[in-house]
Amino acid sequence: MTNFDPHPVVPAAERAGAPGAPGASAAARLAAVRREIDAACREAARDPGAVTLVAVSKTVPAAGIEAAIAAGQRAFGENRVQEAKAKWTALREKHPGVALHMIGPLQSNKAREAVALFDAIHSVDRPSLATALAKEVQRAGRQPLLLVEVNTGAEPQKAGVLPEEADAFLAACRDRWDLTIGGLMCIPPADEAPAPHFALAAKIARRNGLDLLSMGMSDDFAVAIRFGATHVRIGTAIFGERPPVAAEDEAG
Repeated sequence: MTNFDPHPVVPAAERAGAPGAPGASAAARLAAVRREIDAACREAARDPGAVTLVAVSKTVPAAGIEAAIAAGQRAFGENRVQEAKAKWTALREKHPGVALHMIGPLQSNKAREAVALFDAIHSVDRPSLATALAKEVQRAGRQPLLLVEVNTGAEPQKAGVLPEEADAFLAACRDRWDLTIGGLMCIPPADEAPAPHFALAAKIARRNGLDLLSMGMSDDFAVAIRFGATHVRIGTAIFGERPPVAAEDEAG
């Protein structure tokens, strides 16, 4: 896959007025990110209302999340079921209108908790998980938004369906497990230009009649918006730098 990108990504920390600037409050960073999303949508001739900002709150304490909620943020992303459950049980009682997205790898044995807790699951990627989710959706009578994760870079350390297997997996989700899949998610390799990966995910989504694309993080969300992202997962630019995590968990 080529690394050429006619619109190279400038890391968030290097942009003028970067939303993740040290010392800025979560509210100020959030406002800056929203301005950048609006600008990227204007450049791509898209409606900003068609792009959902998912604030990635992994490792962020409840107080930091409360600050973002107070600033008007209503969609949040978490990477781990147990961490999300510990933080969000009380937060959702206080803020029932907030939507919670699972954006990290999901173990099949956590499907019951995930279906009960999350409004969207971005990481459907294998038959065992699809089977477990189908069972829990039917049992609980609750249907989270489901997205299939595609490993566009074929990276062995990352979760996701390989691009050449995506069509068959999507068909199996529909025909074998009776799952309603709303779209795709991808995380490009860190050492490659993201544009070709976003383009590939968009192509797979189009040929499968899928409308939603979860792609783009703090350093590349403007590029993702050019390629049709409907959900951008942004953490660092809103909440600041956090401790490093495993490669497969880098979703914000």
